Amino acid sequence: MAEPQSGAEAVLENTPSNYESPGNGIPGKALASIEELLPHAQWYAISVRPRHEKLVARYLEYRGLNYFLPVYRSVRRWKDRRKELDMALFPGYVFVNLNLRDRLGVLQAPGVVQFVTFQGQPAAVPDAEIRALESSMSLRPQPHPYLCQGARVRVKRGLLVGVEGIMIRRKERFRLVLSIDLIMRSVVLEVDEADVEPF
Repeated sequence: MAEPQSGAEAVLENTPSNYESPGNGIPGKALASIEELLPHAQWYAISVRPRHEKLVARYLEYRGLNYFLPVYRSVRRWKDRRKELDMALFPGYVFVNLNLRDRLGVLQAPGVVQFVTFQGQPAAVPDAEIRALESSMSLRPQPHPYLCQGARVRVKRGLLVGVEGIMIRRKERFRLVLSIDLIMRSVVLEVDEADVEPF
């Protein structure tokens, strides 16, 4: 009895090494390279139980998976003390970069609820949104209510060059709002008005 194969193995086994064009008998090039047939790694958002973001991140690191947990510094005050804490910028979410065929390792992490899906399938987060978020971390972004409409701008110089977002003005200061549309969450950071241009 034949052993069951994974989808990737079946594709590799059935890939012709030299495809012949029908009708003329002239050998042509292979239908596709191995890289084109195999799925590639993309960023996905995973939903986690409340206050389990760091636990999930540690587990993903232990498993050698590429993840991104954006955090910000928050001062918490109690009656007798105050303390600075690293808080999840998007509570309830961690981003992971992987091939979907490896998703079982993520779903086994303690505290993971599910992948964020669209029409029942895990939905990829655009690379540009993750890159913009990673670039902004040194500028200490803060959580902001989700914003998807407004004056759209592109950063033309500085650390965030090329990043797109929505410009808002608050207390004589200009701020750039970056949004992750899939999870409907936004962050805000201060920018110089001269560093951005409308598009």
